[in-house]
Amino acid sequence: MFKIFKENSNSAGSKSALAVIAGPCVIEDDHTTFEIAAFLKNLTAELGIPFVFKASFDKANRTSIQSYRGPGLEKGLDLLGRIKQDLSIPVLSDVHAIHQLDAAAKVLDILQIPAFLCRQTDFVLAAARTGRTINVKKGQFLAPWDVVNIVEKIRSVGNDDIVLTERGVMFGYNNLVADLRSISIMQSTGCPVVFDATHSVQLPGGAGGSSGGQREHAPTLAKAAVAAGADAVFVEVHPRPDQALCDGPNSLPLDDLRNLFIQLKAIHRIVNP
Repeated sequence: MFKIFKENSNSAGSKSALAVIAGPCVIEDDHTTFEIAAFLKNLTAELGIPFVFKASFDKANRTSIQSYRGPGLEKGLDLLGRIKQDLSIPVLSDVHAIHQLDAAAKVLDILQIPAFLCRQTDFVLAAARTGRTINVKKGQFLAPWDVVNIVEKIRSVGNDDIVLTERGVMFGYNNLVADLRSISIMQSTGCPVVFDATHSVQLPGGAGGSSGGQREHAPTLAKAAVAAGADAVFVEVHPRPDQALCDGPNSLPLDDLRNLFIQLKAIHRIVNP
């Protein structure tokens, strides 16, 4: 299991610090991405929080054909590789197709399977065969107890480096609901569980040509998830969320993170005495 989660997994009975996965939804440009990564590294180091940087090189599941998708595989991986080397931090990005996996596995510490692809067997198996840690975003359409089937697929090819992420369940139209029971249910697979606080407040397709969001509720859900035993928290962040090219409505501003991370760490300490 990837070191940061092996050492911080509540499901394994660890008393270690809560881990954080954070970064912008999508790579916009080199400067902004480096700015966010450096800020997060410095903040988490100061607070003693294990950290993985996340940014997408391609958002293949955008609502509209006109939506910004990112710089693409080659340019995106090049930037993530430089961030990894220059800042000495682990990096994560989502992959959307089998042909992306070999190149992505050479750079990324964690390969993320997007929620909409979590049941695509051939893709899941191909990702698992890279030998990298696999972070599976549980589909909005999937019950938490059904992730055991995804875990079994990954383990069937000899990869046990698996992380599961809860990001809410579809409720009616353009709305998600976070069921915090899913944290312990998914941990019963033996895998650490991440709670995605910002995608859980997304309003899928809620802005017509793009998704809306309610970022003001993300801190509340994050704190509740840590109290419920989550092994890590996932947040999408941006220095200027209202100007972000993707998922701005549910992204948190950098200025809000210090207090939030301090609170999350304190809650984790209380529930893991």
